[in-house]
Amino acid sequence: MKRFVQEAARTDILGQYRYYLELGAVDVAERFLQSVTEAIESVVAMPDMGAPKILGNPVLKGLRTWPVKGFDEIRIYYLRDSESLIVIRVLHGKRDVTSILEDA
Repeated sequence: MKRFVQEAARTDILGQYRYYLELGAVDVAERFLQSVTEAIESVVAMPDMGAPKILGNPVLKGLRTWPVKGFDEIRIYYLRDSESLIVIRVLHGKRDVTSILEDA
């Protein structure tokens, strides 16, 4: 299965990584990147394991979510079809996730 990470998701990942770096937590920042990579690989291997996220935006019909291990407040939001998995966003649960996704 092919995987695609949309620009918004890349920005989310980089922003969280930079946040940890600004805190001086280089080891946490590196662990975060590794955990995001592993989470994406997990959903590529078993794309139906993520929980459905129902939204009003028809473009996001079939959206699923999966936690980033060790960073359980941060979740990957993705779509899939028979040939590919598209990571839409990677968001912290304290943000207004529904609003952010509805605007996608």
